[in-house]
Amino acid sequence: MENGKAYGIFYCDASKEAIEQELPTIRDLVQTPSQLELTLVEGMDNVRGNANLVTLAKQAQEQGMRYALEATYPGATNEVTANELSGILNQAYQSPLYKDGEPFSGAVVYEENGEYVFKE
Repeated sequence: MENGKAYGIFYCDASKEAIEQELPTIRDLVQTPSQLELTLVEGMDNVRGNANLVTLAKQAQEQGMRYALEATYPGATNEVTANELSGILNQAYQSPLYKDGEPFSGAVVYEENGEYVFKE
């Protein structure tokens, strides 16, 4: 089986360092599988991948998104990986990275049959 891949694209006022510092706590709270690898990318210009993904990142940048969180999950499907990533972003919103009442802006996308779909 291949590696599952999903991308969380989101806006957060916090620095990349602050987010990276908070991620282990967030992972612990949502009980993320240890095999799930996360890579935080600051700036949509730095998102790499196929043309569809790069286009999505450009659109996200126009909407003010600052970060992409790439998740890789060995032996899992893209959809399962997206579900794990969704839990991480939901918990991040409950963390000190966001002020009380600050709106959350973001989405999780994964590839299915060659197209990127947004996780509902």
